[in-house]
Amino acid sequence: MSAKSGLTRRELLKVSAAAGGGVLLQMTLPMAAASPPDDALVGSKELNVYVQIDRDGQITIYSSIPEMGQGIKTTLPMIIAEEMGARWEDVTVMDAPLDRGKFGVQGAGGSRSVPANIGTMRRMGASAREMLIGAAALLMEVDREDLEAQDSQVVHTSGRHRSFGQLASLAAEQPVPDPDTLTYKDPSDYRIIGTSVSGVDNFVIATGLSEFAIDVDVPGMKYATYVRCPRVGGTAVRFNQSEIKDLPGVTDAFILAPNEAAGASEMWFLDGRAALRGGVAIVGDDTWSVFDARRKLNVEWDESSASTDDWPEMIAWAERTAEAGGGNVIADSGGVDAAFADAGNQTIEAFYQFPYAAHVCMEPMNCTADYRKGRNGEPDALEVWLGSQFPGQVIEIAGRLFGMKPEQVQVHPLRMGGGFGRRAIHDFATEAMAISHRAGVPVKLTWTRTDDIHNDHFRAGGFENMKGAVGPDGKLAAWEQHYIGFGQNGRPVMGSGLRGNELPGVAFPNARIKLSLKEIATPCGAWRAPGSNTNAFVEQSFIHELAVLAGRDHLEFLLELMGEPRWIKEGDIRALNTGRAIDVIKLAAKKAQWGRPMPDGSGLGLSFYFCHAAHVAEVAEVRVTADRKISVEKVWVAVDVGPIINLSGALSQVQGSVVDGLSTMALQQITMRQGVIQQDNFDEYQVMRIAPTPEIDVHFIESDNPSTGLGEPALPPLAPAVANAIFAATGERVRSMPLSELGYTLV
Repeated sequence: MSAKSGLTRRELLKVSAAAGGGVLLQMTLPMAAASPPDDALVGSKELNVYVQIDRDGQITIYSSIPEMGQGIKTTLPMIIAEEMGARWEDVTVMDAPLDRGKFGVQGAGGSRSVPANIGTMRRMGASAREMLIGAAALLMEVDREDLEAQDSQVVHTSGRHRSFGQLASLAAEQPVPDPDTLTYKDPSDYRIIGTSVSGVDNFVIATGLSEFAIDVDVPGMKYATYVRCPRVGGTAVRFNQSEIKDLPGVTDAFILAPNEAAGASEMWFLDGRAALRGGVAIVGDDTWSVFDARRKLNVEWDESSASTDDWPEMIAWAERTAEAGGGNVIADSGGVDAAFADAGNQTIEAFYQFPYAAHVCMEPMNCTADYRKGRNGEPDALEVWLGSQFPGQVIEIAGRLFGMKPEQVQVHPLRMGGGFGRRAIHDFATEAMAISHRAGVPVKLTWTRTDDIHNDHFRAGGFENMKGAVGPDGKLAAWEQHYIGFGQNGRPVMGSGLRGNELPGVAFPNARIKLSLKEIATPCGAWRAPGSNTNAFVEQSFIHELAVLAGRDHLEFLLELMGEPRWIKEGDIRALNTGRAIDVIKLAAKKAQWGRPMPDGSGLGLSFYFCHAAHVAEVAEVRVTADRKISVEKVWVAVDVGPIINLSGALSQVQGSVVDGLSTMALQQITMRQGVIQQDNFDEYQVMRIAPTPEIDVHFIESDNPSTGLGEPALPPLAPAVANAIFAATGERVRSMPLSELGYTLV
């Protein structure tokens, strides 16, 4: 613009800001490009940033972490909006595409989504705020120190203001602030964080408009089912191929050979579990045609290397191992044998067992894959649609399965109908990709519920032999914990009870932990609160046994074990803090009115557990009738995970954990005979109905510690709280799950 136009540079900036459309603010993650492409500054829809502001004031925040019902698609954008000074009513949340270069690792598991991303989200919001304030200072010709961002506008001390929409274009031209110079809102000024915000997808889910992976429809798509050998490790030799291919609606049928290399990886969430298992694929025009065709399959299996895992034999082996008293010592504080030998000490020994459990996500495993052969010298391409906790790993699997480079693979992550660790494993995606590659068409693979159960990577079953002593003073004198479980290649299977043993392994006096392993072939994996979900049942039930042996009140005994408030691992804020433990234990007990008289057949049970950096205590009130009908009347939960971001989401996670924990404890088990899973569907693998759901009373202690996750830690304390309550009501000790196998009926 020439000087003859009569416009100064500052006036030109004002005109440009008024005329500009929506823009994407320049905020990128570490690992992203140093700056967005030039077209990002003029309203480009390229997704290389987290925040977009349109000139009408609509704020779009992109969510990059997979959503499986844990509420993270709402929680993380709330943090950005808070630091921006936005009104939540002006915010729309959109799913970000899979792009590690822009968003870092896009994965969900281990209740890590909040603690791993809260810092980045705060920086994104604070950066946007400072850029908007910088734009307002120029536009309004005032000092930026006199400006504040609030309610989606920047307000001057005089009362003058400009909306975010008016400032967006000019804000995008401001330099991105140095993260070290950013300041963050004081919690006392929060308007969004700490409130109850409904999930951003609630409406579309309730009205059936949300797109899960199972809803995907690709032009030219065929439908597939895949049949594996009933015994893990078996492979297909031949089948009645001609007969199957002649059936109505069937377009192809073939055998796929196993490919273990497809899953080989140093990453824990692969580690061979995404390998292609050999089987028979049927491809057709619709799901029902291929499902009907599989019922007519006649397959000859080679089972020479197949699993012979047998649950009754496992129980017998564990009982012999416990009686023998061996095992490898993996932790020993010293003084254990002397404490047990002390004639003044009382000793008790108990054998606990817990079954294998399936994930049974509401949405069965499914994946749509389109493998396209390259033409005219172009490389092959693969496009995949799925619900996954770690969708980026599909790219690695494609590389190992087909030798493809990352740029040849496009993955579309979609909302999951449940995950719980199951969708961190991609065997179903491997099958879909291999079927599309062989069939030469886009394919949607959908598992039946029986497939979903038989082909699961289960929560590992196992056993623990416990031995403890209390002294004449009624205090804990010795603790020995013998894990008797299962391994693969000499290591404990994933999800075994060796995780979550921090309390006795580190805090208790005269403690020893031992391990005995039996090699198995049954696939095991992460299951909501891996390891902790069974370890809590054993440890917290046995602590109650020791309190009873000592003639002590359980609450008093448990608090005494915590000792003086301290970090178990000094300087590690994600470690157990006994002071925080004491606070949640006391709070849960207070809310439940611990110690009050209970009618005959009713009892209160207490437990505490620390996992996933969360301190959680629970009290269950249980009523047991003479004919062994159990009603869990109410559960009180006290939680310390630091400041709560979304109260609505936090409550939902705790309540869901209690329901899931009770359902599993009371009803669920997976058994196998000679390698064959015995449960086929919900008639044999039951899920708790609505009627037995207890009243759940949740209380949060919002400490000054960093916010941590809530998807898992409220589940482990449920089982021991109920088991201890059953003892209080009946005098009968519960040392195995599920309750249905002990003759109890949940009502």
